[in-house]
Amino acid sequence: MAKTAKKPARKVTKKASRKPAKKAAGRAPAKPRFVSVAVVVSDRNRSVRWYTENFGLEHTVDMDHWQVVGEKGQPTALHICQVSEYDDKAPLEPGNTGIAFRLPGDFVAACAALAARGVEFSVPATKAEWGWWGMVKDPDGNEICVLPAE
Repeated sequence: MAKTAKKPARKVTKKASRKPAKKAAGRAPAKPRFVSVAVVVSDRNRSVRWYTENFGLEHTVDMDHWQVVGEKGQPTALHICQVSEYDDKAPLEPGNTGIAFRLPGDFVAACAALAARGVEFSVPATKAEWGWWGMVKDPDGNEICVLPAE
């Protein structure tokens, strides 16, 4: 019987797949990184001024519609979204935004300083059983909760 030569093993390379990776059993999915939340406004320039002048936030991004205020070097920010730029019939969304800012120093004095600058409070500095809080309104009626610094 004649011996047959073995063919050399072929190197198999894995081609890149366009399918999403399968979740490995027992491993949590990668956590997303929070970037910004939109605040719907009628005049983005007025709102950028309001957030920068009253809360000391910085105007970190200025690209036509994409206006962002926040703190440089921090991962979160507010996207000031002028609703009329994408739909001139879209309504504003006044009311509680669910956004909260912490005010440094004496909380009651910080709230008084905001009020002295003309910031409207829908809920003044209030002592609750769980701690101090208040609620301010931006020029479009978006409500922002204010809390003392930790």
